[in-house]
Amino acid sequence: VDPIGLFVTRPQDGEVTAGGNITFTAKVAGESLLKKPSVKWFKGKWMDLASKETTVFHPSSFSLRLNTLFSKSLSAFNFLTYKVYHWSLCEVSTKDKFDSSNFNLTWHSNILISFCRGDGKTESQPEVDVWEILRKAPPSEYEKIAFQYGITDLRGMLKRLKRIKKEEKKSTAFLKKLDPAYQVDKGQKIKLVVEVANPDADVKWLKNGQEIQVSGRYIFEAVGNKRILTINHCSLADDAAYECVVGEEKSFTELFVKEPPILITHPLEDQMVMVGERVEFECEVSEEGATVKWEKDGVELTREETFKYRFKKDGKKQYLIINESTKEDSGHYTVKTNGGVSVAELIVQEKKLEVYQSIADLTVKARDQAVFKCEVSDENVKGIWLKNGKEVVPDERIKISHIGRIHKLTIEDVTPGDEADYSFIPQGFAYNLSAKLQFLEVKIDFVPREEPPKIHLDCLGQSPDTIVVVAGNKLRLDVPISGDPTPTVIWQKLLFESEGRVRVEKHEDHCVFIIEGAEKEDEGVYRVIVKNPVGEDKADITVKVIDVPDPPEAPKISNIGEDYCTVQWQPPKYDGGQPVLGYILERKKKKSYRWMRLNFDLLKELTYEAKRMIEGVVYEMRIYAVNSIGMSRPSPASQPFMPIAPPSEPTHFTVEDVSDSTVALKWRPPERIGAGGLDGYIVEYCKEGSTEWIPALPGLTERTSALIKDLVTGDKLNFRIKAINLAGESGAAIIKEPITVQEILQRPKIWLPRHLRQTLVKKVGETINIVIPFQGKPRPKIIWTKDGQSLDAKDVGIRNSNTDTILFIRKAELHHSGAYEVTLQIENMTDKVAITIQIIDKPGPPQNIKLTDVWGFNAALEWTPPQDDGNAQILGYTVQKADKKTMEWYTVFDHYRRTNCVVSELIMGNEYFFRVFSENLCGLSETAATTKNPAYIQKTGTTYKPPCYKEHDFSEPPKFTHPLVNRSVIAGYNTTLSCAVRGIPKPKIYWYKNKVDLSGDAKYRMFSKQGVLTLEIRKPTPFDGGFYTCKAVNECGEAEIECRLDVRGNQMNVMYNTNTAVK
Repeated sequence: VDPIGLFVTRPQDGEVTAGGNITFTAKVAGESLLKKPSVKWFKGKWMDLASKETTVFHPSSFSLRLNTLFSKSLSAFNFLTYKVYHWSLCEVSTKDKFDSSNFNLTWHSNILISFCRGDGKTESQPEVDVWEILRKAPPSEYEKIAFQYGITDLRGMLKRLKRIKKEEKKSTAFLKKLDPAYQVDKGQKIKLVVEVANPDADVKWLKNGQEIQVSGRYIFEAVGNKRILTINHCSLADDAAYECVVGEEKSFTELFVKEPPILITHPLEDQMVMVGERVEFECEVSEEGATVKWEKDGVELTREETFKYRFKKDGKKQYLIINESTKEDSGHYTVKTNGGVSVAELIVQEKKLEVYQSIADLTVKARDQAVFKCEVSDENVKGIWLKNGKEVVPDERIKISHIGRIHKLTIEDVTPGDEADYSFIPQGFAYNLSAKLQFLEVKIDFVPREEPPKIHLDCLGQSPDTIVVVAGNKLRLDVPISGDPTPTVIWQKLLFESEGRVRVEKHEDHCVFIIEGAEKEDEGVYRVIVKNPVGEDKADITVKVIDVPDPPEAPKISNIGEDYCTVQWQPPKYDGGQPVLGYILERKKKKSYRWMRLNFDLLKELTYEAKRMIEGVVYEMRIYAVNSIGMSRPSPASQPFMPIAPPSEPTHFTVEDVSDSTVALKWRPPERIGAGGLDGYIVEYCKEGSTEWIPALPGLTERTSALIKDLVTGDKLNFRIKAINLAGESGAAIIKEPITVQEILQRPKIWLPRHLRQTLVKKVGETINIVIPFQGKPRPKIIWTKDGQSLDAKDVGIRNSNTDTILFIRKAELHHSGAYEVTLQIENMTDKVAITIQIIDKPGPPQNIKLTDVWGFNAALEWTPPQDDGNAQILGYTVQKADKKTMEWYTVFDHYRRTNCVVSELIMGNEYFFRVFSENLCGLSETAATTKNPAYIQKTGTTYKPPCYKEHDFSEPPKFTHPLVNRSVIAGYNTTLSCAVRGIPKPKIYWYKNKVDLSGDAKYRMFSKQGVLTLEIRKPTPFDGGFYTCKAVNECGEAEIECRLDVRGNQMNVMYNTNTAVK
């Protein structure tokens, strides 16, 4: 948390449509403020929104409301939508703190685009720096500039401008100051660099007026004269005003931290729910706590009084929650950020339950297990079990279970009391699944002792030929037998590999064959043989195992459209022993894990047209097969596919030009392109009466115009064009009438722009670029003249095309003024227009200014117009006055039209000079005409006579104030003799050696500075010793002074001379 910043919540980016209102809200730490802070809202950096905004202040928040944003329309009838992005700023300040925050406003508007002759392009207005314009403009132009650029707070801007001008004074502490502003992306690093004059100077860095302390994020560096502040990992808290302080001087700047766009890292997923269920859409964005916008079918969702929609943020995750869904909630839901969009579909179905497997009647013997099982379509549905209409209460012997879609009632150790009618009722549905439990009581009858074995299959109450069992259930074959003595039982099957799952139980009166978890391989004919000494008996039992179908193969996708496709599949290879009742189809987005069911009623056919898909999103499909036992496993997913549609046909397909061998065509892009994009266009033609279409261009063209070449003159051709993308070709746009390949003679016609029908005025040095459109075929001959003479190609540039001609002058001069004429000529037909260009410059100064009269507090002036009017009418004059003492000029008259004036309200006793500037459309003259003599405003009533004083005579004869001093020096080293003298007028100085004048000797140099006299003797020798005299002479007298100079020999030279003599 930034301890310096004032913002708790900063203004967020927003969007608004023309004519609508928008509110920006910012919150501050209100509990720490003693009084209401000062707040300003700006568009950009300079336009104060005080007149357009409504600011509401609460103890800890304030808001900006922009009302009725609108755009000025052009006169036309075709609507387009465009976006305008405005960068805005909010400043908050209290007595000792300051903070600012920037945000963006996206403005959607409707503009009427007018169709005019030509291509209809309009030049965009370049961005202007209003600060720079105000700096250079004179004060008299401030109001005009404010009106032109929509500045409402001119006074506030002038205060800022005055402060900026003060800052522009040359700094003694800084060689290079901070720039006015810096911008950095959030999370990035930035360096603020200044150069100081003193490399040893200490600097302090301030943020919003508070000194910055060294930390891991703020690093201070000193490299030579440079002082660097590095800010690492910039956050919104670093968006502030910074200062660099050196002594008493400061350098200011502002740092704007730009937030990166919020990206959607995990998109929304399609959902299908039942009426009344809770819906939760979830997406993940790139930044925690980001602001997103939720829409349903293009309409923004808000928190209503009924709390229908609830929005939740959890870190980077964003949630849209619908507590109790209804049929009306079906539709496409969109989440938007400033960097991405994600769309998902919600389908709300009415509750409908299907029974895949009903409960069956059971016949169970004593002490055995009875299991009632049913399967429904919704695994979330609960239910109750009834016994003879009363709810079954589970205990140690009776168990109730619910696993997925399967509900079970299990009764262990069946007793005669368990025989009853059992029912299962799903909660919330009008279903009643019933079955009966029969208790099998085994009766033992007296039999003779010698009884042959006998198999009693009819006692099972089933068909003796075939027994059907559902795969996965227990197969239990109870075969009653009789015989005395007790017979042995043998079970036989041709292929029998069910080891571990099979067991046989033998009893006196029956035998039991059990297979745990019946499988498809357990099908077949089972033979049971009973034997005893009296004889034997045998019986065949056919077992049929039924199961859910095998999964079908992966479905195939065909006939893909904008939001639909056709799904085809084949029946499963194995139907589970029961006929397939139908199919269930599911789809999902490729990057999602959630499958959404497309049908609740079983599909009887092997094809299905899936609809309500989002164009441009990649999907996958899979299929389930359903029989009376249940639903198969899902098929493999289909190949990923994207719903896209071919674009619509190109629009405004017309012929632009025709020659003897070419045809120029143009068109506009299709109205609907779609997610498949646009690969290009194919242009074809065919001769009249033929049906064969011939490609006019090799391959596709991406341009919206084409020139078809090498055509046969005189042929009549039909043209058509198609747009191509991944989905295929669009419909064809065809020119209704056939085109004859033949040059069309068209009279030359010049379309002179409206602004050129009057004199074109330009300033000296400006660029002249005149574009004149015309028509005419074949291409006309174009001739430019000026005042009847041909143009100089070195001075004026001419560029011609098939539809216009351009006159270009890089830098206008006065001699470029004149009447220009452009002529078009085709054979004996011509057309011409005249254009008048006037180049203007600043005028010269007025002439012959003079002061004609002075009386009272008034002075009368007159002058003559300037000799050079700058090739423009003189609009007036600017008259200024200046007090002789200060010579500061003040404007007396502005835009004054006469050549004489009376300046009033002058101060008596002062003397004034006057000057006059001339003015035309280009501005004021560079120089002014100034009066030679001042105007003296006399005091009335008294005449002052100054006293006469005798002038004092300051002259005096020369006098030495500091004498020459005797010196002894070493030969070979320069030496000087110095003294000081005064005298008025300044005396003339002479130097002597032994009474000999030294003026012409080059060995001696004489200096005189502020009365200090110096004689320099270059490398003296012993012969330069003697008496030196300095003499000063003026008209009042003379003076001289003397000293003695001894020159000693150099010891090194003496030794050298001695050695030389010895040798």
